Amino acid sequence: MAIGKIPPLGTRIKKGLFEKVEQPYYFTFLMLKNWILYLAIIATLFSCKKGTENPIQETGTTLPTYAFADLKVNGTYNGFTYYGLNNTPIVKITFSSPINLSSVGENITFTDASGNPAAFTSKLENNDNTVVISPSALQPITKYILNINTGLLSKAGNKLQSAIVVNLITAIDDADKFARIGDDELLTLVQKETFKYFWDFGHPTSGLARERNTSGNIVTSGGSGFGIMAMITGVNRNFISRADGLTRMQKIVAFLKTADRFHGAYPHWLDGNTGKVIPFSTKDNGGDLVETSFLMAGLITARQYFNGTDAAETALRADINAIYSGVEWNWYRKDNSNTLYWHWSPNYNWDMNLPIKGWNECLITYVMAAASPTFSIPKTVYDNGWAQNGAMKNGNTYYGVQLPLGTANGGPLFFSHYSFLGINPTGLSDTYANYETQTKAHTLINYNYCKANPLNNYGYSESCWGLTASDIPNGYTASAPGNDVGVIAPTAALSSFPYTPTESMQALKYFYYKLGNKTWGEYGFYDAFSLKDQWFASSTLAIDQGPIIVMIENYRTKLIWNLFMSAPEVKAGMKNLGFNSPNL
Repeated sequence: MAIGKIPPLGTRIKKGLFEKVEQPYYFTFLMLKNWILYLAIIATLFSCKKGTENPIQETGTTLPTYAFADLKVNGTYNGFTYYGLNNTPIVKITFSSPINLSSVGENITFTDASGNPAAFTSKLENNDNTVVISPSALQPITKYILNINTGLLSKAGNKLQSAIVVNLITAIDDADKFARIGDDELLTLVQKETFKYFWDFGHPTSGLARERNTSGNIVTSGGSGFGIMAMITGVNRNFISRADGLTRMQKIVAFLKTADRFHGAYPHWLDGNTGKVIPFSTKDNGGDLVETSFLMAGLITARQYFNGTDAAETALRADINAIYSGVEWNWYRKDNSNTLYWHWSPNYNWDMNLPIKGWNECLITYVMAAASPTFSIPKTVYDNGWAQNGAMKNGNTYYGVQLPLGTANGGPLFFSHYSFLGINPTGLSDTYANYETQTKAHTLINYNYCKANPLNNYGYSESCWGLTASDIPNGYTASAPGNDVGVIAPTAALSSFPYTPTESMQALKYFYYKLGNKTWGEYGFYDAFSLKDQWFASSTLAIDQGPIIVMIENYRTKLIWNLFMSAPEVKAGMKNLGFNSPNL
């Protein structure tokens, strides 16, 4: 073999670097070459070591780091988010290297969700590998954030490999927020304070209910129907006098006589000063038949209550009859079809194109239409449009309860509230369902779902339940088992008192005594809250406040049920639709 003819590298490795070969001059050449290579590597390593701990810094590789190893909050590891903590939790974070205590102050922060600092002390243990964070007394139902920055140094001067964020959410304060009172007294208190939404906060010109506590001049037709029922409750419970209640009703009726109507139906929203329509959306600027039906049910209830023979009450009843008779229910069949339609606009006609089909909150719409003395609908419209010839039936079992009608798990609880503020479901049935069974089943499924809490939403329990339409953080949604965002609305459980009195009372006591410092305001309970998100609404809505007063009253005395079901038109209309009830 010639001197310049070196075997392939793989051959050299396989045979061994110093394997004896036949040519001694080749052996000498190979030895010399490899010693030169070896010395070059040593020199390179030595020159790098002098300047830095990183032997390959010049190639762009990051400095050496140390890593997170373990986390314990009150002795338990549960990821990086912890709920229901006491007010002085102990947080222990363990690392792969001993920590330099002097770098803790600048690189570990403890704040609430708004960024306000919370006091804490820190120390090292476990051979300085563990940092122990001990916050001072924290506030209940509050989120705190523990941040550990990468600038936290080890004793060797290395940085933390990745930043760490730990979310710590404290538990509720279990102490009672208000003095304990009797159950009946508590129910009366809730009704009286909630009543103020419609009485004290009622629109000064129209007397109608404002959409919400921030709505200014916007009044709601459907919510005002609920408010009228609430007002009757207030008169009957002596929250106000009968004379004052009559005066308010006269103001409401006088306003409604001149307000915008569309083939007799009122819009969803009105200007409380002028009576002109305020569009609910671009094309929803005309008649809203469902909202109108809620309003008519309230007016009929007031007519039945103010039954005196004097001129004022007689005139009030006549005005209510004229308003109710003016609603062209059958015109909302849209070209004489066998379905009622929700909207009509003078600008957009039927463009909203929303048929009113069951099962949902709109049973009252078909009942009021069938009961109309002037523009009634036949049973075929109820059967084909509302009941969809039986397609609204369910029959499946959810959380141990069979549901006769509607969507899976029943949907939001207002389905079992709005229509049944006036319609008494007790003993009520038709071809499609027993409505006492339906309303109780729907409520129990909602209760059982929250109790089971399949999504592990913090705070849900047998005392904290109720999913329905309400405000949520940064919006509004119809909460239900199929649309659960972790928000509880007091109206859901409290408006269910006639169906689940034990479960509803348990929820009421929890909302009032345990959470009342955050859930209770000048008009009763605020709209909703989320213990998961530590969020408490400051809003009150007519469509949520009204059912609380009315359904608690129906549970206690059946007052509104008895008044509404006593109306001759209602009796005749429901019988014509095929309903059977001891109350008809």
